[in-house]
Amino acid sequence: MSFRSLLIMVGLSGALVVVLAAYGAHGLQGLDDSLLITFQKGVAYQQMHTLAMFGVATLLFHLPRSYWLKMAGWGFIIGIILFSGSLYVMVFTGVRSLGLVTPLGGLAFIFGWFSLAWAAYREIPLLSR
Repeated sequence: MSFRSLLIMVGLSGALVVVLAAYGAHGLQGLDDSLLITFQKGVAYQQMHTLAMFGVATLLFHLPRSYWLKMAGWGFIIGIILFSGSLYVMVFTGVRSLGLVTPLGGLAFIFGWFSLAWAAYREIPLLSR
């Protein structure tokens, strides 16, 4: 994964989350409250991790060979797909069994955050040289 490819993913995810948030605010009126909360949770996690991906992409610009920054980026991408994606599909289709996939997305998010921390510890040079 390169800085450029991750930044493209940031742009696409950011645009998608704005579309979904707008749709949730205007197109999901009359939806059961629990489903609306589920949808909003998917949007919130996608927003947060899109910003995290932007931070990782910025770091990758400066450290393009960082294995653990790349892993952090993949963790956030996979987390968005599995966590937020499964919540969106559950809301739109009513298939509740997809809730079994959601925790896997949460694990991917956790992996992404730990990968970022490990990259900071092992691969990012101290600024105070």
